[in-house]
Amino acid sequence: MIIGICGNIGAGKSSLTSLLQKELGFTAVYEAVDENPFLEDFYRDMHRWAFHSQLFFLIKRFDFLKKVKDEGTVILQDRTIYEDVEIFARNLHMMKYIDERDWKLYHDTFTTLSDHLTPPSGLIYIKCSLPTLLKRIQKRGRGYESDIDPRYLERLNNLYEEWFSRFELSPKLVVDGDKLDFVENPEDRKIVLEQVSGFVKKYCNRCSIKNFSTVAKHNSAKHNSL
Repeated sequence: MIIGICGNIGAGKSSLTSLLQKELGFTAVYEAVDENPFLEDFYRDMHRWAFHSQLFFLIKRFDFLKKVKDEGTVILQDRTIYEDVEIFARNLHMMKYIDERDWKLYHDTFTTLSDHLTPPSGLIYIKCSLPTLLKRIQKRGRGYESDIDPRYLERLNNLYEEWFSRFELSPKLVVDGDKLDFVENPEDRKIVLEQVSGFVKKYCNRCSIKNFSTVAKHNSAKHNSL
């Protein structure tokens, strides 16, 4: 069972993925940010490097989905291949950082690859407003993110809302990132863990998850001891 962890830059995808791995025993696969050799160049010159950076992410995510064996376990994917296409690459095309010729090649590549993909068993979307995103980006202090234009983040947020509302390939769960600080607040963390546990448990039979009852019982005992 693959669960996609979705959300804008700064929403807390990696933090949530790490939390679920630690507390619920799921397997985590993180976004290959540090592996992308074009990313720093992209933030310096989006016109020059947008296509290269997005194509790298697309190929890396497809490679993961092609190789992963998820029978009997829950695998968390930090950002999905659908977000690459529908949010980030589309936004760069709309902003003219990816021209029509490169966009057609990129989208044709995704269409070809998607014929060989199985949609995730579920999506968890961390929904955050712009002020929350900016606060979290500043706090984590990644140098290449320090000069991100708030208008860029706002455009991404709008695309996320549009995409997530029409996505129908998988069950969906929304985590309110403005109200639930699952990194700093223990009570919020407990709420999110219970939300995700219930979400996964609801679909585990359909997805042939083995031994989920043991995991759920273990985590119920942990929650009750908080």
